[in-house]
Amino acid sequence: MLAGGAARRLGGEDKPGVRVGGRTLLDRVLAACADATRTVVVAGPRPTARPVEWAREDPPGGGPLAALDAGLRLTEAPHVLVLSADVPFLEEKTVRRLLDTLRTGAAPQETHAAPETPHPADTDTAPTDTGTKARTAGAEARTAPARDSTGTAPAGDGKGTGPAEDSTGTAPAGDSTREGPRVRPDGVLLTDSCGRDQPLVAVYRADALRRELDLLAAAHGSLAGLPLRRLVAALDLTRVTDPVASFDCDTWDDIAAARARIREHGHVLDEWISAVKDELGIDLDVDTGVLLDLARDAAHGVARPAAPLTTFLVGYAAALAGGGPEAVAEASRKAVALALRWADEDTPEGKADTAPPATGPDAGPPATAPDAG
Repeated sequence: MLAGGAARRLGGEDKPGVRVGGRTLLDRVLAACADATRTVVVAGPRPTARPVEWAREDPPGGGPLAALDAGLRLTEAPHVLVLSADVPFLEEKTVRRLLDTLRTGAAPQETHAAPETPHPADTDTAPTDTGTKARTAGAEARTAPARDSTGTAPAGDGKGTGPAEDSTGTAPAGDSTREGPRVRPDGVLLTDSCGRDQPLVAVYRADALRRELDLLAAAHGSLAGLPLRRLVAALDLTRVTDPVASFDCDTWDDIAAARARIREHGHVLDEWISAVKDELGIDLDVDTGVLLDLARDAAHGVARPAAPLTTFLVGYAAALAGGGPEAVAEASRKAVALALRWADEDTPEGKADTAPPATGPDAGPPATAPDAG
């Protein structure tokens, strides 16, 4: 994973450490590849939400190819997921889609040929650039791109790269840039809505990367300063379009747009839950709908403060029972049943069922059964 670079358009700010939705950009990307068998981050060590291995390119600041080479030296898997650390909307399902496309060779409908014109930031005149950055065109995509069914993938800072390993073997994949299927494609990468490549949100065959890096190093004497497009141009790649996953944060306007998007109604709850789990070190997927229903029943059937207190107690009980989604679901079921029983007692029927017998001079004779005698 890429997590270095000067971040000149952010005024030299430590870009991977910038927070979006309460989490650093680096931690957001790490969450998207949590299933990797090994995760290497090429950058100076820093606190992260989960353990990683650290590496540095030679020389430090030598650019994306030098950093990618440094990360590859610590990997052994046949497939590597190469990510940058500035793409806030990458999700596991997008990573899985890239891997599945490489393994099966099933090119998705969105796949299309790479653009002929490279991004201006990835030219020979900018040797320190980290590579092509996928830019989402239009103000609408910049400010609040709608999350599509494939998820999103973050792209990071192209000054240093390292791969997150995949433990599976290789498989044929199709190539939409040529006629007919190809037996062994070199990788699958994301493109934005305009067809621009995001080679730092991609999965590659490790042997193909090593082969081309060795050739480039032999031809130029060093990988330092070489633009990423030199590597991408030498590889056979399948492309998958995802405007949201390819959205990267290069400027403070990009950061502001990302922060605004996660606070929209359709995203804020999932973003908050993810941030809380990272902050507390919890790796647990539960049915949030069950917990919300429980909070509603406790608030309406008992009292509003009962909602947060009850959900806390459910979590505590689930932990005592060994944790896991099943423990949370069982504790929630019991608490919901209790809340419903509590509410039933406050209905007219419930009050009538439990009312004590009337007494006093005006109470009249007690009711008797027809055959009581």
